Amino acid sequence: MNKEQMVVNAIRVLSAEAVQKAKSGHPGMPMGMAPAAHVLWKEFLRHNPANPAWPDRDRFILSAGHGSMLLYSLLHLTGYGVSLDDLKKFRQWGSLTPGHPEAGHTPGVETTTGPLGQGFANGVGMAIAERWLAERFNRPGHEVVNHFTYAIVSDGDLMEGVSHEAAGLAAHLKLGRIIYLYDDNQITIEGKTDIAFTEDRMARMAAYGWHVQSVKDGNDLAAIAAAIRAAQAVTDKPSIIAVKTIIGFGSPGKQGSSKSHGEPLGPDEAKATRKNLGWPDEEFHVPAEIEACRRGSLEKGKSAEAEWQKRFDAYARAFPELAAEFRRTMAGELPAGWDAALPVFPADAKGEATRNTSGIALNAVAAKVPNLIGGSADLAPSTKTLLKDGGDFQAGKYSGRNFHFGVREHGMGSALNGMALHGGVIPYGATFFVFADYMRPPMRLAALMKLKVVYVMTHDSIGVGEDGPTHQPVEHLASMRIIPGMTLIRPCDANETAEAWRQTLLVKGPVVLALTRQNLPTLDRAKFAPAANLAKGGYVLADAPGGKPDVILIATGSEMTITLEAAEKLAAKGIKARVVSMPSQELFDAQPESYRQSVLPASVAARVSVEAGVTDGWHKYVGSFGECVALDRFGASGPYKTVFEKFGFTADNVVAKAVESVERVKGHGAKK
Repeated sequence: MNKEQMVVNAIRVLSAEAVQKAKSGHPGMPMGMAPAAHVLWKEFLRHNPANPAWPDRDRFILSAGHGSMLLYSLLHLTGYGVSLDDLKKFRQWGSLTPGHPEAGHTPGVETTTGPLGQGFANGVGMAIAERWLAERFNRPGHEVVNHFTYAIVSDGDLMEGVSHEAAGLAAHLKLGRIIYLYDDNQITIEGKTDIAFTEDRMARMAAYGWHVQSVKDGNDLAAIAAAIRAAQAVTDKPSIIAVKTIIGFGSPGKQGSSKSHGEPLGPDEAKATRKNLGWPDEEFHVPAEIEACRRGSLEKGKSAEAEWQKRFDAYARAFPELAAEFRRTMAGELPAGWDAALPVFPADAKGEATRNTSGIALNAVAAKVPNLIGGSADLAPSTKTLLKDGGDFQAGKYSGRNFHFGVREHGMGSALNGMALHGGVIPYGATFFVFADYMRPPMRLAALMKLKVVYVMTHDSIGVGEDGPTHQPVEHLASMRIIPGMTLIRPCDANETAEAWRQTLLVKGPVVLALTRQNLPTLDRAKFAPAANLAKGGYVLADAPGGKPDVILIATGSEMTITLEAAEKLAAKGIKARVVSMPSQELFDAQPESYRQSVLPASVAARVSVEAGVTDGWHKYVGSFGECVALDRFGASGPYKTVFEKFGFTADNVVAKAVESVERVKGHGAKK
């Protein structure tokens, strides 16, 4: 057995044995794709195991994340900080080798994968970021950004709808530095793919505009290498190479069968596999000869980064300002004074829709933060997310800051994640809030990975009006708030919106901006508390005389107007109300207990929340004596003012609910 075959078989055996030891996992894909993965990592992937964060490294994505042991075996054999003991702890609590790859957890893992199709689309986002940064920073004779995005994708990835969206976008943008290896094993959990998946996959990809190749024998290392070289030479199309593999290759009893897909081989079959592959009958055996593979990978990686560093040093001497900007953006730092130009809006009874004032604030920030880039799912005129003079990001014009994702919300969300994962850019994506349903999977993954992604979600309530319940989000505020690590901000006027953008870029992790279609009055901040208090998530906007309220009214967004009106009407009834603006529950909950008590003192049990969405999530603030002016049903079509009135979003209804809460508290006291 030559050294190349030894490495391939080491990947196969280690993958199968780790799954066997864990009594859980997917051995088949790693065993079938081991040759292709080895060729890619040994001959083509520019990376440095000693520095997984080297900026100009090639990116590698295991989109078929269920086959995670393929990646962990590669990381171990090429010198990353994944030990043999780590492989033995596959899928165990606290290990570096979780069931699916997790970015930020295991060195060398570029993105969290497992939900199929997401890695495919993440790669498109990474390639977008690479091209944008190359246009921004490269200069003639000084190329500091130039790398490929590689991925291993599966039948499942190609079936999932998100890959269709991402594939069409990648081809339209002519992202020639994408090269995907498709594990064409024609097996899924239920059996052969022909029970559900019979289209000509490669014809479809060619129709999108991809460069397509096929390798008929997944064990032919030379043919795989030739196909990758050919793909590298095609600079105006993304490439996909269908590698015909046999799932579970090497297992005499299970190769080619769905039985090797998602379950351990079993101890007897594992033993038979070692024998079939000419491997010593010893678990987790790694031949001494393979140590040369690890040393070679480390030396090659160190040399590649050193060569790049030499070029970057020359670049820094020639273009010191650009070099400083490159270092800053890749470190995720904001430029000094970036928020100085945020607008301050004068009081205005008519006001503006917060989507409009968001567009103004976005452009003010973008003028100072050049790597803030993004676009919408064909809705820029409505979401107000066009960057003036930013230019369009298009094939051959990769310096543009405005992205046209098309009507591809799911693909947009996943591409945004890839852009953020790549580093160097702060991506935003926009659509109507109700269509967050189409991009929920990547939004969840953005929160899981703690990515700096901004979601500009307009048309945030039944205030959409005539478009009716299909376009009126009612459960979406709650659904975003329950995602761990997601921050939602729903500003009540123009100045809160400007402050929302400030916090958006300061908050760690993804942020949803929920913005109105309809105009909202711009509050007179000489009369009310400063909008800068938005940073605390919730604050006393208008207090009762002496700071001693009988009832606390808590509102967000467009409902603040009727809440302030209700406070005045309550005063006329002799009931003192405190009005709290709570644009972000997440920011508020992160404040010290002393601050939260100062805003919502336990001594005031009468409370009313006012928000045009479902009740869920508000009881923790209003308590057992409180009331919620909410909407626990779908909306309806009609002029927005009529819709609000019919569903009880009026000052009079808020007053009635406040009186009920006050009386309930009094009644409880009387019973005591």
